[in-house]
Amino acid sequence: MPHWRCISGCGACCRLDPAERGEDLAALSPAQQQAYLQMVGADGWCIHFDTGGRRCRIYEDRPDFCRVENLLSLFGKPGAAEAAAADPAASGQAQAARAEALAIQSCRQQIRAEYGGRGRVLRRFERAIRRP
Repeated sequence: MPHWRCISGCGACCRLDPAERGEDLAALSPAQQQAYLQMVGADGWCIHFDTGGRRCRIYEDRPDFCRVENLLSLFGKPGAAEAAAADPAASGQAQAARAEALAIQSCRQQIRAEYGGRGRVLRRFERAIRRP
């Protein structure tokens, strides 16, 4: 089973253009939306993204909405958190699997949008997520 991991030299998720990421922006709280919009540069990329090196300059200190582990809480099915709380033992593994699948799906979507569906970055990502 694939396991999500961030690959170096990608940065597809750092393309924050609100015109292209309306669904993402809508999932955020008003405070998160404000922080998100302040991070958008004139070119639509995050102001903290080093386009030459394709890396985040604040990766360790990036906001919560930039962290893959928060995707499920932002974009998961409504009621998933309540179901997990009702039976944490039974749903822990299922929730982890859903989080992995959502992270992989999100990255694939962003990489395809930025670099194309047959590009080198997507091939590197696919290899990385298949490594044990």
